[in-house]
Amino acid sequence: MRLRSLLTFLGAALSAAPALAVEIETMRHTLRAAAYDLVERDDAVFVEIASGPAYRVLLANGRLSFEPGTPDSGQSGAADALPDTEITRGPGMIRSAWLAAPTERYDHGVLGDAIEAGAVVAKLTDGTTARYDLGDDAVFEDRVARIVDMDGDGSDEILVVKSSLSVGAALALLAVRGGELVPVAEAPAIGMANRWLNPVGVADFDGDGQLEAAAVITPHIGGTLKLYEWRADKLIEDHAQFGFSNHAMGSRELGLAAVTDVNGDNVVDIVIPDAGRQNLSAVTFARGNFRELVQWPLVGRLTTAVLAADLDGDGDDEIIYGDADRSLNVIAFRP
Repeated sequence: MRLRSLLTFLGAALSAAPALAVEIETMRHTLRAAAYDLVERDDAVFVEIASGPAYRVLLANGRLSFEPGTPDSGQSGAADALPDTEITRGPGMIRSAWLAAPTERYDHGVLGDAIEAGAVVAKLTDGTTARYDLGDDAVFEDRVARIVDMDGDGSDEILVVKSSLSVGAALALLAVRGGELVPVAEAPAIGMANRWLNPVGVADFDGDGQLEAAAVITPHIGGTLKLYEWRADKLIEDHAQFGFSNHAMGSRELGLAAVTDVNGDNVVDIVIPDAGRQNLSAVTFARGNFRELVQWPLVGRLTTAVLAADLDGDGDDEIIYGDADRSLNVIAFRP
């Protein structure tokens, strides 16, 4: 089924600006598989059937097709690794990174069990590894050690969720200094135990030339989408907007939001569920003003990652996600 609609939203912040229209094309394909995941590897999107094969998703002439494929599993396989960590890879100084040192010293269980990580490990270009271990008062409450370049200097950092046993979660940034992996910046913690946040991504979300790390604070109890800039040894809040959720309590899926330029203004936007995860919204912080560009309903409960990828090779990303109705959904934007 294919649905074309023109949705225009005018927020309070737009009182002095013209309404911004974004046209969307929605494509749905029902899968026979009862359980599947969506993964992105090397700029391609794959449907991974539970205990079965994988298929690359293709889009041509407005039609979805699938071809057999074998994406990288994304698992580290390293000794002492967190059982459900994903390995991340990059082309720079940090070639791969993962979470390690499983521990049960923090029993929050937001990611489905009481096992969290006590360390981050990075493999470097020279083949050596660097490792950072936390003390007994904190864990890395995460599954992914994200390789980023927060200051745009061409040198890698690692962004991860650090949770204090007493004051809850905070974004933490690690970097390699003299061959050692060390903390270089941290955001303020939420302020109490068993309160968590989930990162969205890193980009210049407001168009000011400075990269920001986006995250949803407390996505299960009224989430706030926040942007942080790296200044000295701190991650400082730059913008914030209430009303979003990019994680379901107890789920191992962290990727319920995607980063892409939706309206073609050369400022990166965020596609993210609302607080009840009933709708998806494309939102922008361009020029420092929050605006909702377009919103559309989720037909079924969101069950996979929300990915942004150029499926048809036209130079523009589509959004792809799966729902509980066993449907694969592709959203194309037409600014």
